[in-house]
Amino acid sequence: MTQDPQAADEVLAEVRDDGVLLLTLNRPDRLNAWTRTMQRRYFDLLEEADRDPRVRAVVVTGAGRGFCAGADMAALSELGPEDFDSDERPLSLATRLRKPVIAAINGPVAGVGLVVALFTDVRFAASEAKFTTAFSKRGLIAEYGIAWLLPKLVGVGKALDLLLSARTLLGTEASELGLVDRVVPGDQVLGSALAYARTLATECSPASMAEIKQQVYTGLDSGLETATADAAERMIAAFRRPDVKEGIHSYLERRAPRFPPLDGSPDA
Repeated sequence: MTQDPQAADEVLAEVRDDGVLLLTLNRPDRLNAWTRTMQRRYFDLLEEADRDPRVRAVVVTGAGRGFCAGADMAALSELGPEDFDSDERPLSLATRLRKPVIAAINGPVAGVGLVVALFTDVRFAASEAKFTTAFSKRGLIAEYGIAWLLPKLVGVGKALDLLLSARTLLGTEASELGLVDRVVPGDQVLGSALAYARTLATECSPASMAEIKQQVYTGLDSGLETATADAAERMIAAFRRPDVKEGIHSYLERRAPRFPPLDGSPDA
């Protein structure tokens, strides 16, 4: 993890006793506007969470009244084409984690902030939170893979509407469109996301969740036949792990499961 004091301040990290890591984007005076420092810190924390056996689920939220209002415009105004490195870790990094990542969208979310939220696995939103892609109103393109993801979430026509118009919608409409998975009053969004993450962390097999995430994301670009064959291979491997036996025995014995943590190596 980076030791840069500014970086540590821009994303706060708390590993809770229930196996949930809470990450908080922490520039509340700027509605948590995204900076390169924040991005590096966020990526470092996600990668560390994947290696940490204590962490079984991750929740991402924003400090204060917003989630992330997009790029810090003052910093963005100083960038030129030479400042963009295509080899940087992608904003889709959360989808590559073996562990579930849940967004608690507590307030305004725009531009790159929306991309960060959409590339989490499950999204909770405040009913009054404001959403906008923002890019077309800043002279930008659909950045960071959102042009690939958004049509998969809401369909081509609705994706183009949101990208071309950069119109603002509330959490209730975002839920109706499929941008978010749960919509609750603003004072309940973080608590609801943490409760959901706690359920995953305490009741679900980390190995199963890691496999399921990989199945879903790789399946987005494969056909049914490929996905079915892949599932058959994974099923054989699953029965070699202790999780299946523990899942069955805990059910028969009417007790909470005691699934082992993932090891510290994402590539193992």
